[in-house]
Amino acid sequence: MIINSKIKLALHHLKIGVIAHPTDTIYGLGCLANNPGAIQTIVNLKKRDIKKGFILLASNISFLMPYIDSNMNSKLLKKLAKPTETPTTYLVPKSEELSPLLNGDNELLAVRITSDPLITYFCENTGSALISTSANLQGRKVASSTLELKRYFGNDLAFELPPNMYNSEPSKIINLITGERLR
Repeated sequence: MIINSKIKLALHHLKIGVIAHPTDTIYGLGCLANNPGAIQTIVNLKKRDIKKGFILLASNISFLMPYIDSNMNSKLLKKLAKPTETPTTYLVPKSEELSPLLNGDNELLAVRITSDPLITYFCENTGSALISTSANLQGRKVASSTLELKRYFGNDLAFELPPNMYNSEPSKIINLITGERLR
């Protein structure tokens, strides 16, 4: 991936607010997982039910460790850290200190490790996992262009990178403890 001025600008805005950006799955809204004000902005922008929680995206398990139960079995941690062929979100035990903004009413936390170069760039240059959610209002289809994004959110996002052509399919969701596939 070429780090151009738009990507650098997106990183700058990500450090302080909410941006739209392509992910390894769908076009999404994102912010730093350690920025409660930006997380609340996403909730407000999407008119999202606070009970739903979010997916945390990271390029490395180390960015997820502050949010995961520190007593989690080492075998499960190794499985979580292992790359998957297709984007896979795992439901894992959450840290006791986890903000309810991140997991809503859920007992488990949704996390995904990705090798996506943009997400890697963001994580490594912020030292943080990212909040990830689809670029849409709750119950509406995901924006597939910056024009649709503007229709949903007006000028309320800090910055927008355009979607990639491959952004279309959400990830699988698997409970890491039971192995049950939920999506």
